[in-house]
Amino acid sequence: ALAVKFAERQRSHHCLLVKEHQVREGADTAHPPRRTLFVLNVPPYCGPDSLSRLFSRCGHVQSVDICDKPGPGEKKDKLASKFFGHKTLKGFQVAYVVFRKPAAVQAAKALSQEGPLLISTESHPVKTGISKWIASYEASIVDPKELKAEVDAYMQDYDKKVAEEEAKAAMEEGVPDEEGWVKVTRKGRKPGLPRTEAANLRVLEKEKQKRARKELLNFYAWQHRETKREHIAQLRKKFEEDKQRIALMRAQRKFRPY
Repeated sequence: ALAVKFAERQRSHHCLLVKEHQVREGADTAHPPRRTLFVLNVPPYCGPDSLSRLFSRCGHVQSVDICDKPGPGEKKDKLASKFFGHKTLKGFQVAYVVFRKPAAVQAAKALSQEGPLLISTESHPVKTGISKWIASYEASIVDPKELKAEVDAYMQDYDKKVAEEEAKAAMEEGVPDEEGWVKVTRKGRKPGLPRTEAANLRVLEKEKQKRARKELLNFYAWQHRETKREHIAQLRKKFEEDKQRIALMRAQRKFRPY
């Protein structure tokens, strides 16, 4: 446990839990073992710059990565946007401090034997409390000119990318590959292009399958109609036989009082 203070007037200190980050070789590409210090209980107002200044007394700090929860990290690309893609972390977090040399990790762990270390200084103050919320609110106000410039630059890059893709698709349109396949884009095939022999065979095979499927469906429909007709004829024949039997029974009835 490393005791730290964020102000000289602060009576109680805050504890940062530090340990050496140990993982399998190659499991964590962004945080190499033996050179990474794992820090827990990092408050939300303690940023990467503050941790870098705190542990710089132990050795050269190569990078500081703050996450919302522990997990394998990957090398992240630097965000080119000032307004989009930023994730706001809330609550206490964890941090991975990567040193240039492994000896700095052991020196950072030995800092727990010293008294409370002061993170916030006059030259590099750490804003806490209401001053932090005021600074966060001021930073959330977007400059319309900068936002418009960034959006315009993004749309120019997007239009350029779309134009390159359309030009590439136009060059590949209608050109068969080694197996005779012709790539069809959204705009369709160019009019007047002759079909290859393989393409003609595929079209004929599809037409043949469609005709066979249509004939099979018609056969089943005809068979269903014939079955219904035969059933109706049998019902009519049975009805006539029942009428004749009833009439014969009525004719044979006699009055027998005794």
